[in-house]
Amino acid sequence: MSRADRFNATGFSQWINGSGGRAFRLVAGTGWLALGLVFRDHWWGVVALGWSFFPLTAAIFDICWISVALGGPLSSRTIRARHRKPAA
Repeated sequence: MSRADRFNATGFSQWINGSGGRAFRLVAGTGWLALGLVFRDHWWGVVALGWSFFPLTAAIFDICWISVALGGPLSSRTIRARHRKPAA
Protein backbone atom coordinates (compact mmCIF):
# COMPACT_ATOMS: atom_id res chain seq x y z
CA MET A 1 0.00 0.00 0.00
CA SER A 2 1.44 3.39 -0.99
CA ARG A 3 1.84 6.36 1.33
CA ALA A 4 -0.97 8.13 -0.52
CA ASP A 5 -3.32 5.15 -0.04
CA ARG A 6 -2.46 4.97 3.65
CA PHE A 7 -3.10 8.70 4.05
CA ASN A 8 -6.31 8.65 2.03
CA ALA A 9 -7.69 5.82 4.17
CA THR A 10 -7.33 7.87 7.40
CA GLY A 11 -10.20 9.59 9.14
CA PHE A 12 -8.51 12.95 8.63
CA SER A 13 -8.35 12.45 4.88
CA GLN A 14 -11.98 11.34 4.77
CA TRP A 15 -12.97 14.46 6.71
CA ILE A 16 -10.81 16.96 4.79
CA ASN A 17 -11.99 15.55 1.45
CA GLY A 18 -15.63 15.58 2.54
CA SER A 19 -18.09 18.48 2.58
CA GLY A 20 -17.14 19.60 6.10
CA GLY A 21 -13.46 19.67 5.23
CA ARG A 22 -14.17 21.49 2.00
CA ALA A 23 -16.04 24.21 3.91
CA PHE A 24 -13.17 24.39 6.41
CA ARG A 25 -10.64 24.80 3.58
CA LEU A 26 -12.72 27.61 2.08
CA VAL A 27 -12.92 29.45 5.41
CA ALA A 28 -9.23 28.86 6.16
CA GLY A 29 -8.17 30.02 2.70
CA THR A 30 -10.31 33.12 2.97
CA GLY A 31 -8.79 33.83 6.38
CA TRP A 32 -5.23 33.51 5.05
CA LEU A 33 -6.14 35.72 2.11
CA ALA A 34 -7.64 38.40 4.38
CA LEU A 35 -4.62 38.27 6.69
CA GLY A 36 -2.30 38.60 3.73
CA LEU A 37 -4.20 41.55 2.30
CA VAL A 38 -4.23 43.38 5.63
CA PHE A 39 -0.50 42.83 6.16
CA ARG A 40 0.66 42.86 2.53
CA ASP A 41 3.44 45.36 3.34
CA HIS A 42 5.18 42.78 5.53
CA TRP A 43 6.98 39.67 4.35
CA TRP A 44 4.67 37.41 6.37
CA GLY A 45 1.64 39.07 4.76
CA VAL A 46 3.04 38.12 1.36
CA VAL A 47 3.62 34.57 2.63
CA ALA A 48 0.00 34.44 3.89
CA LEU A 49 -1.22 35.56 0.47
CA GLY A 50 0.79 32.79 -1.17
CA TRP A 51 -0.32 30.18 1.35
CA SER A 52 -4.00 31.06 0.80
CA PHE A 53 -3.66 29.58 -2.70
CA PHE A 54 -3.59 26.01 -1.37
CA PRO A 55 -6.74 25.86 0.78
CA LEU A 56 -8.70 28.08 -1.60
CA THR A 57 -7.91 26.04 -4.70
CA ALA A 58 -8.47 22.82 -2.77
CA ALA A 59 -11.93 24.00 -1.70
CA ILE A 60 -12.97 25.58 -4.99
CA PHE A 61 -11.79 22.76 -7.27
CA ASP A 62 -12.39 19.88 -4.77
CA ILE A 63 -8.79 18.67 -4.82
CA CYS A 64 -6.35 17.35 -2.22
CA TRP A 65 -2.80 18.74 -2.35
CA ILE A 66 -1.60 16.35 0.40
CA SER A 67 -2.65 13.30 -1.62
CA VAL A 68 -0.82 14.61 -4.68
CA ALA A 69 2.33 15.30 -2.65
CA LEU A 70 2.25 11.67 -1.49
CA GLY A 71 1.78 10.37 -5.03
CA GLY A 72 -1.97 9.85 -4.95
CA PRO A 73 -4.92 11.22 -6.91
CA LEU A 74 -5.58 14.96 -7.15
CA SER A 75 -9.37 14.75 -7.14
CA SER A 76 -11.13 14.57 -3.78
CA ARG A 77 -14.04 12.88 -5.56
CA THR A 78 -11.70 10.05 -6.60
CA ILE A 79 -10.38 9.75 -3.05
CA ARG A 80 -13.91 9.58 -1.63
CA ALA A 81 -14.92 6.94 -4.18
CA ARG A 82 -11.89 4.74 -3.50
CA HIS A 83 -12.22 4.89 0.27
CA ARG A 84 -15.98 5.01 0.72
CA LYS A 85 -17.13 2.91 3.63
CA PRO A 86 -19.78 0.37 2.64
CA ALA A 87 -23.30 1.01 3.90
CA ALA A 88 -24.38 -1.15 6.80
